[in-house]
Amino acid sequence: MINFLGKRIESAIFDMDGTMFDTERLRFQTIRQASVELAGRPIEDRTLIGSLGLSAVRAEALAKEHYGEDYPYREIRRRADELELEHVRTHGVPVKVGLLQVLERLRRSGLTMAVATSSRRAIAEEYLINANVLKYFDITVCGDEVQRGKPNPEIFLRAAAELSRSPEHCLMVEDSENGLLSASDAGGQPILIHDIKPPRPEIEARAFRSYPSMLDFLSDLAGCVPKLGVPAVTDPFPQAINQMRVGIHGFGAMGGGYLTQVFSHWDGYTRPCEIVGVTGDRLLHDAVNAFGKISVRYGKYAFDQTIDRLRLIHMADEDAIVKMYCDSLIVGLALPEQAIRQQARLIARGLLRRFEQGLGELTILVVLNKVGGASFVRRHIEAALLGLTSSAECAKILSNTHFSESVVSRIVTRLGRESLLRQLRIKTELFEKNLAEAHKADDAAAQAPGDVAHPEIERRVSLLRDASRPAQALSDLHLILFNSEPDMLLYAQGGGAVLRQLRQVKTVEDIAQIQTIKNRLWNGTHAIVAWYSSLLGYSTIGRGMGDERVVALVQQLIENEIKPALLRETPELEGVITMLMRPFIERCRSSFKDPCKRVGRDPLRKLRRSERILGSIALARKHGIATPGLEFAIALAIRYALSDEAHEDLECELIRGIYSRTPSVEAVLTYRGSYNGHPYQGLDPVADASLIAAVTDHFEKLADRNSPHWQWPLAARRRFTDNRDLESTAAANDAIIPVTACAS
Repeated sequence: MINFLGKRIESAIFDMDGTMFDTERLRFQTIRQASVELAGRPIEDRTLIGSLGLSAVRAEALAKEHYGEDYPYREIRRRADELELEHVRTHGVPVKVGLLQVLERLRRSGLTMAVATSSRRAIAEEYLINANVLKYFDITVCGDEVQRGKPNPEIFLRAAAELSRSPEHCLMVEDSENGLLSASDAGGQPILIHDIKPPRPEIEARAFRSYPSMLDFLSDLAGCVPKLGVPAVTDPFPQAINQMRVGIHGFGAMGGGYLTQVFSHWDGYTRPCEIVGVTGDRLLHDAVNAFGKISVRYGKYAFDQTIDRLRLIHMADEDAIVKMYCDSLIVGLALPEQAIRQQARLIARGLLRRFEQGLGELTILVVLNKVGGASFVRRHIEAALLGLTSSAECAKILSNTHFSESVVSRIVTRLGRESLLRQLRIKTELFEKNLAEAHKADDAAAQAPGDVAHPEIERRVSLLRDASRPAQALSDLHLILFNSEPDMLLYAQGGGAVLRQLRQVKTVEDIAQIQTIKNRLWNGTHAIVAWYSSLLGYSTIGRGMGDERVVALVQQLIENEIKPALLRETPELEGVITMLMRPFIERCRSSFKDPCKRVGRDPLRKLRRSERILGSIALARKHGIATPGLEFAIALAIRYALSDEAHEDLECELIRGIYSRTPSVEAVLTYRGSYNGHPYQGLDPVADASLIAAVTDHFEKLADRNSPHWQWPLAARRRFTDNRDLESTAAANDAIIPVTACAS
């Protein structure tokens, strides 16, 4: 039972044609063709529209009223059935968008369900089976099984009776005027889903609720059934496949290793029919498309999660990217800032094409490690749109596009090219072995004694066997592309109704608060761990966290500098701060496959005035908190940039260039030259003189690798040997997060 807009609902009864399936237009086409074949002329629209929702007997009477008693309506209808079935068997049943999500929610809410259709049983069951929705329904009542067709209420009354339900507790979902009258007169709760011919206003007024589409009905229904909680890593994806397509523009660690999983869990009831990703890596493109799926490895649980229904397009295929923006309900944008600048015009083309085709709203989920990331993306796309269309049309397109900023609570790393090549070699050999074994097993079975199969049966079985061998040989092979930590939740702001439905997404009104906290606690500290670990000779974050010097610095940064400053600034967000801090420390200690080189890249960006480390220093000083650890960390960043470990990093090369011209910490920290086409926001040599001096002191003491200064010089040496130091506030990890004005 559910409470749907104040009504107690125990069952749902659905009309079929025009309501669940977009078959009315197909029916019109086949009847016209059959009429030409058998009567020498097409049937007129007035007759076709007038017969919507009528039983076969009443539709025949209407046709003969228009064309005379000699009009061969029964033969035309029978021929139209043949043509329609031929089309459906070739192309499938055109299912209304949103239907599967509606059926899944109703069924999993405990409702009994029925079909009440004017179609004959032979046709109705073929359609329901073809569309794979017969499984949702307890009973089916068809037009050839009732005495009086719609608009008479008999068919709905019979369906309710067979479900042992009172009509007043049944949703009766219809698309036509006759169907609506039938449901209303049966005493049910009529739900009208508009199709070809809207009912007259006085008839539509008899509906309990009217919706332009099944998706609009879904929106109300979703608010009346439980939103499923955040899934565990090992939870399976929904079995039911909806008609939604989603896009991921940027198939790196976050796009490929995280968003694919968020989208595959979807709302917990159904999942998209396809995820389309964009990559500039030709090897990755070809390998993923050959497998049609990828796997993400969760080392903590020794668990590989396979994500299928996946297809990649290449970054150079601009038409395909434009099409992705047209076809998708939501697009995850997981590109770095510079790539977003480069891709803005292409995204704008996609949005313009979508608008021209009248394809409705689009949510762009911005996964950019930057406060104000959604505004940044919107600004660049708006500028690109203004170069393609008028300002008025640009405003309409942007009003139809939701730019949702997000905060990711997961660390994901992508396996390198060598690992991918090695997997392809090994798994190609396994595929050939599996295929050979499948052929050998089939040959043995064919030679086994037994009855001789019927030739027609043997032909069909042989055809299916040949087709299934490659799929079976490939089915157990996984292409592992990403290593991931297990945290699941993704925070997002705004984004329209679609984001509020997603099982792994927590929507909030002020994402900037969470973004700032995460940047301070995670991103800056994570980079510092990488710089220090690398300079101490460790290649990964996990190995670095095995050194008590690194652990002592992390403890100092979080416990004595960053966390206290955040708590004084936003005491109401203590739950968020603790929730983000606890898994960060755990992850770093187990990140043995997370390279320091990857985490420590782009140090100049991380040393900008308002970013991460310097932002944390400014916040701490605002509240009178000393920051010796953060000052030491800045010196580590510069030492790292000048070291051999960072020889391939472009920003490190820039720092080396600055330092070679003027060998001083001040020259690096006060840099004001060009950075990605914009002036770099360095420190002020006068206003920030004391900070520059403190960093310079650390930097100079670190010049000698044997200096005791490499041993982080604080008395507090307690290691994170277990989680007891965090248990006092650990419950916040599972609690409702006290974000200002939170929505779910």
